[in-house]
This record gives sequence, structure tokens and C-alpha cells, in this order.
Amino acid sequence: LYEMHEIAFEHFRKNLAGPNGESVRAYIAKRGVTETSVQKFGLGLAEGSGRALLRVLEQRGFKPDQLEVSGLVGKRDEGSFYDRFRNRLIFPIQNESGKTIAFGGRALDPEDKAKYLNSPETKIYRKSNVLFNLNRAKETVMKLDRIVLVEGYMDVIGAWQAGITEVVASCGTALTTEQIRAMKRHSQNLHLNFDPDAAGANAAERSIKLLLDENVRVRIVELEGGLDPDEYCKQHGAEAYHQRIAGAKTYFYWLADRARARFNMREPQGRVDAFQFLMPAIQGLNDKLYRAAVANDLASYLGVPPGLVLDHLRKVAADRVERSPAPKAESSRATDRILLPLLVNDNEARMELIDKLRDLPALKLLGTAPIFEALFTMHDAGETVNFNTLHARIHPSLQDILATIVLDTGSGGEGTLENGLACVEALRRDDRETILRELKSRIKSAEREGRLSEALALMQQLSQSA
Repeated sequence: LYEMHEIAFEHFRKNLAGPNGESVRAYIAKRGVTETSVQKFGLGLAEGSGRALLRVLEQRGFKPDQLEVSGLVGKRDEGSFYDRFRNRLIFPIQNESGKTIAFGGRALDPEDKAKYLNSPETKIYRKSNVLFNLNRAKETVMKLDRIVLVEGYMDVIGAWQAGITEVVASCGTALTTEQIRAMKRHSQNLHLNFDPDAAGANAAERSIKLLLDENVRVRIVELEGGLDPDEYCKQHGAEAYHQRIAGAKTYFYWLADRARARFNMREPQGRVDAFQFLMPAIQGLNDKLYRAAVANDLASYLGVPPGLVLDHLRKVAADRVERSPAPKAESSRATDRILLPLLVNDNEARMELIDKLRDLPALKLLGTAPIFEALFTMHDAGETVNFNTLHARIHPSLQDILATIVLDTGSGGEGTLENGLACVEALRRDDRETILRELKSRIKSAEREGRLSEALALMQQLSQSA
């Protein structure tokens, strides 16, 4: 699959550079894309004939069963193949190692119903895990400790040309938890710059909740004139875009300014109403200290008395569903000491364990969760997994931890597949106990508030889960 995608990559690039690509080169130049960017991003052209790439792949000896699962061709009802991408400007999509794993294609015919067409998922491409341009952006992200998230391929290219090289985009899908964790491995500071239209605003709203759930520090980049990043850079220039990035407000202050515009801030009740408007977002923060700090900062910003904030937080704490505690430190260390060396050093154990571990909520509560996430991503992308490659992929703050765990020679023979499976079972038990605790807490809350039918339903659910 990697080889087929590399062949397709070169095929599309040659098309764009050749005689048939002249009008498309003129089109993208008119859109403000420089020749340097064409080369940097490997832009290409899919011809309109419908079988050009297919012929190349067949000539290179690829069999029908290989073609069918490649994502590069479609299959008609009678069994014949055709090029998936036809008459489109091609944007190659790479994994973090820079290997081409998929393509996005922009229609060149205005009558084409699908403006953008993306590769389907394959064994080397899971769109929920991939961010466009992360392979190029990650070096700058690590240096600046900042990542800029935009919506589309052209927005990435426009921002890159303006000198914002720490820019990425999701690949034709709503932002996912996996993509957020991929960004978090490089920086927890994110500047969100989605399109200002209704679709962009809705996407931003959905994304922000996911980002806050993952404890990402979010800033909102606002562009005047209803322009997307690519259009803004063309109309106002690189320096203006840099200023917008630098002046981006933290999410909660951006939200507070929306509240100030909505309520009468000259009156005490208006200020309280504005604060109440913000509280659901504040309550969604997982970290108690951060939640209290944000609440106090925003109350001061809105002119709300600090005592009111404390009273409100106490009430919320009393009613709040008790969150499940993180696993004990000793248990976490034992889990790490057994699982990480197995996953890093033993290919057979990794194949046996990785799917069992991937979606366990208890694993995500460990301090080493970002290390596991990086390892899962590398495995899914078909990359070589060993200590050196994983050490280079994770954030510097985690590298010493990984070295201490994996290179520790005093493990006492704990690193067996049997012990690894026992760790999986222990994590599953933690998850079951968490579910039971949460159900009991919800039952108490429902009883306290007189919601008896809900309490009875939860009791039945508890009985079934026990």
C-alpha cells in the first residue's frame, strides 16, 4: 500500500508539471499558491481520463485484490476498476513520518457535485488519526510550543506561505480525540482558526469541547471580514495574519467578550447573568484548581463579586457527579513497568495486546497515557516501533520516563505476555469499578432531587452491571 501511494504521488506530480497541467498550474498560481509551495506540499493533478493511474499500477504488477483495497481506484458493479481521483487538483496526505498514505482531491470542474474528494480508509489510513501537514509542522510546533489548527488544505498552504509553519488541518472530517492527542504530543497550546461561516462556527464549538476535555489550552483566532485563513493572508498579508495569531484570546476570555456583548454589563444583574452564561463551559473543565482559577479570573473580568463565585463553585461541587479517581500510583507504575517494555520490545506481544488496550478508559488516566497514544499511532501507521523511534516521537518531558521504564534492567522477569494480559484485565476491572461508582453517585443525586423514576432506572442498570 505504501508503494502504491508513492507511485500515485509521483504520477500526480508529473501530471501537474507536464503539458496537461498547464491550465491547472495557471489556476493555482491565480489562487496565490507559489511554485515553492507546489513542491513543498507535493501538489499534483489527477487526469480526467479515468484509467491513467490504474494503468500505471497494473504495469507495475499490482494485482486486482491489491488494487481493490488501495483506496486509489473504484470498482464498478461488473468488476472493472477506474481511477478514484479524476480531473482534480491533488493534495497528498502524509503520516507523521512523511509517508504518503492518502490523497485529497479538489474538483477542477465547477459542475462537479463533490468539491473535495478524499481517500477512503485503508489499512494505512485512518482519517480520524491523521492531521494534514503535521509531518512538516511538528518541528516548528516543538520550538514555539504552539500549534495552529485550520479547516482545509488551502488554509494550511496559505498560512504556511505567510510564515505560520506550525499549521495543521483535519483531513476532511470533524476533529477527533485521536487527532487532538496527536497534537498534544507536540504541544498543548492550540490556536483555533476555523472559517467564520456557520459551518465553521459549529465545527469550532464541537471541537472546543473535545479540546477542553483533553486539557488543551485553546486560543481563538478571529479574522475580520468573514474571511478564512487563506483569503485573509491574500487580502491583508502575512504580517496582519501574524498579528491575529499573536493577539488570539484564550477561549474563556473570548467567550467572556461574547457574554459582555450579550448582557447589560452596567447593571449588577447583567454581570451576574453574563457569568452564569459562562459557567457551563467552566464546569466542563476537569482540573479542579484550573476550574477555580478560570472562574475567579472571569468573575474579575466581568465585575462579579468573588464571594458569589465561591458560593457557586461550592454548590456545583456538592451536586457534581463524583469523578472517578485516577489509579493508585503504585498500580500505575506496575502497569507501565510491565506493558511498555512488552509493547516496545516484543512484536508478538504488541500484536496481541494493542487492540485490547486501545479503548480502555483506565489506560487514559495514567500519567504515561501520551506514551501509549504515540505508540498506538506509530503501530497504526505501519511505522517501526522500538525504543529509539518512540523516544523521538514523544514530548521531551516524557522521554526520561520512557527510558526509566523500558531500559530498566531490574524488571525481574515481569515482561511476559501472561503478565501483560493480567494488566489488561486489571485495567478492565478499574473501568468496571468506575462505572459502578458513577452509577451509585447518579442514583444518590437523583434521589436527593426527587427524580425517583430516574433513580429506579439507574438502580436497575447498577444491578445489571454489578
